Parts: sequence; C-alpha cells; structure tokens
Amino acid sequence: MTKQVVNIVVDLLGVDEEQVTPDAMLIEDLNADSLDAVELAMQLEEYFDIKVEDTEIESMKTVIDIVGTIKRYRPDLEV
Repeated sequence: MTKQVVNIVVDLLGVDEEQVTPDAMLIEDLNADSLDAVELAMQLEEYFDIKVEDTEIESMKTVIDIVGTIKRYRPDLEV
C-alpha cells in the first residue's frame, strides 16, 4: 500500500519519488497546498475504495499519516 500512496503523491504533486519519504511533510517538504490535500484524499478514496472524512484530511501530514488513515479503513491491505 505504501508504494501506491507514494505513486499517487508523486503523480499529484509532480515531485520526484525520492522526495516522498515516509516522514516527508506534504506541505512543508513537498509544497502541497490545501487544494492538493483535497485532491489527494479524493484519489485515495477512489484507489483504495474508502471514504476519508474532512477532519482526517487535515491530519494527513506525511506519507506515514496517509498509510495509517487508509489502514484504519482497510485493515486487509498490507503496508
């Protein structure tokens, strides 16, 4: 699942895969903005067949946070 998250972030933000480390901050390190965060949530919902709550979008600050959010909805997926 982590690889898929990294691929989505790379495609959405247009950054190099090497920049998208588990603890990379989406806003501070990868220059995402609030619209990117909403788009990211929408792509995650579609790809992983989940529904991310608005309050969770704000808490997804790193790749680790994103994976944790997905894992709560899809415990069947391997990290």
